[in-house]
Amino acid sequence: VVEVLSAALQDGSYLKALGGFDKDGKKIPYPLGHFFLAIDIEHFVPMAVFKGIAGAIMRDLRNAEKAPGAERIYTAGEKEFEARKYRMEHGCPVPPALQKVMTDCRERWNLDFTYPWD
Repeated sequence: VVEVLSAALQDGSYLKALGGFDKDGKKIPYPLGHFFLAIDIEHFVPMAVFKGIAGAIMRDLRNAEKAPGAERIYTAGEKEFEARKYRMEHGCPVPPALQKVMTDCRERWNLDFTYPWD
């Protein structure tokens, strides 16, 4: 369904064509489609009912049989949620090149603060 809504409705790329490379490994541009939909859940069911069923679906998915070697099954948004939580607690990595740019800007404008890498 996602591919139909975000590709077919907009003449966008889908599946393997979203890699950005042709069959020989050469970089190629590709039309990327998007689709956004807003639903008023309570036009269908009360919010508590929806949350109960959606929660049960997520729990069932996470508890399903895992592929060999897999430690867990992630549901939509879980990896991003965990990454955000980790970054909020531990900060974001700042690559050396960006550290230099930020340090140069601070010195250029005589800003009075220090970075963790100073």
